[in-house]
Formats: sequence, C-alpha cells, structure tokens
Amino acid sequence: MRFLSAACLIVVFAVAAPARPAADVASLSWLEGRWTGTHEGVEMEEYWTSTAGGAMVGLHKDVKGGRMIAFEYLRIAPDETQALAYFASPRGLPATAFRLKEMAERRVVFENKAHDFPQRILYWLGADGALHARIEGNIDGKAAGQEWTWRRPAP
Repeated sequence: MRFLSAACLIVVFAVAAPARPAADVASLSWLEGRWTGTHEGVEMEEYWTSTAGGAMVGLHKDVKGGRMIAFEYLRIAPDETQALAYFASPRGLPATAFRLKEMAERRVVFENKAHDFPQRILYWLGADGALHARIEGNIDGKAAGQEWTWRRPAP
C-alpha cells in the first residue's frame, strides 16, 4: 500500500478546495440601502441589498417629468474566477462585468478596459454620508466621465 506524503496531501487539498474571492463583498456594506438624488432635472433612485449570501443586488431608476426614462439592474458578486465584480445590465440588456480594481474602507473601483464606455465604475461614501458614483473611460479617444451624488432619504 502506498501512502501520500504530507506535501502531496497539501497539493491535493489546495486543488480540491473551493476558491475564495480575493475581496469580500461584506466590505461594501456601506453601500446598502436606498439612495436618492436629482441631477439636471432627473430624479434618481438607487437601491442596494445587503451583502448576505456573498453578493449584493442593485437597481437604479431615473425619472424625468413623471416618467421613467432609464433603469439598470446591478450586481456585485464573485465572477467565474471568484474575483469580485460589478455586473451592470442597463435597460435589462445582458450584463457587462467590471472586475474589482481597488477597494478601500469607503471606496470601490471596478474596471473593464475592453468595454466601450464606461471602462471604470467608482463608488465612494463621503464624510457627510452622501453616496457618490462616477463612470470614466474614453469616447472616441478622449477622456470622458460623469458623476452623481445621492443621499439616504428622510424616513
């Protein structure tokens, strides 16, 4: 009877063990809840669920003149490689993945350099409690970006 060495057992265990995400979605609990704001006459709502289950699900809706003009389904979860990613599905289209590039205490950056626009999605929580979001990238070879600010509505 042959026995495996301790080194072989470690290799077998490492290959068989499920991969863990490089970053834990629980670090983004500051994003949870309902956020609202107005930008250029557009009333915006963004909702983020809890981090339970290792993922967050979000929804963004824009209203102008009493009519919904845009919506987007969002998700932050491990991708197929177990890397944390932001999945954006504007107007219900198939999701585009943006991989985690940077995570700090109250700031997160996701990136997909192969996407047309945006290539980067940033969220951060300001010292005043406002949630900020920014998209960045290149359009026709020129740097472009757009930024929004939301607050938690009064109860």
